[in-house]
Amino acid sequence: MTDATREFGTVGVIGLGTMGAGIAEVFARNGHTVIGVEVNVAGVDRGRQHLEHSTARAVKREKITAAEQAEILGRITLTTEMAELASADLVVEAVVESLEVKKSIFRTLDGIVGPDAVLATNTSSLSVTEISTANSSPGRVVGVHFFNPAPVQDLVEIIRTVVTEPDVLADVHALLVSLGKNPVVCGDKAGFIANTLLFGYLNHAVSMYEGRYASREDIDAAMRFGCGYPMGPLALLDLIGLDTAYEILDTMYKQGRDRLHAPAPILKQYVTAGLLGRKSGRGFYTYEAPDSPVVVADAQTPGEDDKPQLRHDISLVGVVGTGTMASGIVEVFAKAGYDVLFAGRGQDKVDGVVATITRSFDKQIQRGRATEEQKAEVLGRLRGTTSLDDLADVDLVVEAIAEDLAIKTTLFENLDEICTGGRGGTGAILATTTSSLPIISMATATKRPQDVIGMHFFNPAAIMKLVEVVSTVATDESVTETVLALCDRVGKVAVRCGDRAGFIVNALLFPYLNDAVKMLEAHYATADDIDTAMKQGCALPMGPFELLDVVGNDVSLAIQRELYLEFREPGFAPAPLLEHLVTAGYLGRKTGRGFRDYSAR
Repeated sequence: MTDATREFGTVGVIGLGTMGAGIAEVFARNGHTVIGVEVNVAGVDRGRQHLEHSTARAVKREKITAAEQAEILGRITLTTEMAELASADLVVEAVVESLEVKKSIFRTLDGIVGPDAVLATNTSSLSVTEISTANSSPGRVVGVHFFNPAPVQDLVEIIRTVVTEPDVLADVHALLVSLGKNPVVCGDKAGFIANTLLFGYLNHAVSMYEGRYASREDIDAAMRFGCGYPMGPLALLDLIGLDTAYEILDTMYKQGRDRLHAPAPILKQYVTAGLLGRKSGRGFYTYEAPDSPVVVADAQTPGEDDKPQLRHDISLVGVVGTGTMASGIVEVFAKAGYDVLFAGRGQDKVDGVVATITRSFDKQIQRGRATEEQKAEVLGRLRGTTSLDDLADVDLVVEAIAEDLAIKTTLFENLDEICTGGRGGTGAILATTTSSLPIISMATATKRPQDVIGMHFFNPAAIMKLVEVVSTVATDESVTETVLALCDRVGKVAVRCGDRAGFIVNALLFPYLNDAVKMLEAHYATADDIDTAMKQGCALPMGPFELLDVVGNDVSLAIQRELYLEFREPGFAPAPLLEHLVTAGYLGRKTGRGFRDYSAR
């Protein structure tokens, strides 16, 4: 962006609800004279209360002094008269999300503000272009979408229309930077960056819940513990408000006609029934009172009697594989007190597992998180072998080899014949750590598909808390319950789901990543701006392109192809840009180049 040419000394803010008052506070904190406008005296009084309470909280937290609070409030004039905006260099509209109301305001501003004044709308979902047509100078109209609460959140989406003047865009960008904000620029499409990517993901989670693929608790736990998200999708929807979510999705669908944005039917049912989330006291979860964040038990909440129990005795655990995932799984079980027998293709591979776990312990000892005694105790529970036949008496065997269905199927045929002595002679539970392959294909390669189950650990297994426990149509309920209870015993958070591509986490994560690639491919926004929007607007630990380059674009493409083949959903088709990067060998950090170039770093 070029340097600013305009001076924004006086800023008008129309609408003094939570968002409008917050925007007014941001400008006043940074030395601007602010004129706040509300429709009536009651609105002005509410706006004043918002401002006083917000700045008082900042004083209490020692973010500002009482004298600074007085200065901030002294810079703000509140009125019911739009005409008082005549001196404003910038006017930000932050009223109700109604196209007609907003257009009326922009029409009225024509006869009030000077010809060089910039006009901005804080809409989160409506067409900025359509709003701009109400003004005789649509080139000076721009979207500035602050995130709530505006004084705290650093992200602001700047929305350019096809007629927004370049100098207006540059000046607004420079202004927001001067306020200490991180502005990102995007085109005028419903949802902009953050909501477009966020609400597609949220809607998919609702569909997953509606189809009874997994419980609300398991869907939310999967994304919190598997992806490090601050909230699960259904809890987040309750916080946003299901009516708000429905309206945003409906607007996005009507504009883009993307079926993945068509609101899940259950959303409309909840809204019609008045189950709006936290604000009404009930949504996907039940709360102790309207506007309370405290979740209380309801008919769907698992009770103590529902807690999984070990229906089979597990004392000796087998692990097949010697890679990073296998070594982590061996460490997890040994640390939890289980004897572990692991099998590798050669003695050097077997020795490598012990060396890896030893290094892991040495690091923990150095940080004061483990002792030499604990290390010796854990290593004493390990036994390696190069012969699968030695696994005959294990009670559970976990396969963690290459993600190749033919190789895994052959292994399960062998394990079926070998692992017959465990569980009192009934044979071992046979588990696979696959993240994307059909478990039923491995199960039907055995003579006891009822004993086959998925245990999808996340990498690194010794650190990541989540395990997706995946039952096929043939898995015995006692086996599922035993594995769920076992995960709890080894300190993991287990979530239960069925055998279909992506399970919970990958089925929700990778379509979102694919949508981000499509957004970049369409030149809607830059990779840096998209990453910034998702990290700062949605509090995600990594932006989508950072994450894709870490995971590996080849791995991401393979998972996205599996999802597309399974669900036949057109929106799940891998983005051509992702396929082109993989074809070119730009796989991410591991090759030095992916969506970004790491070779010079």
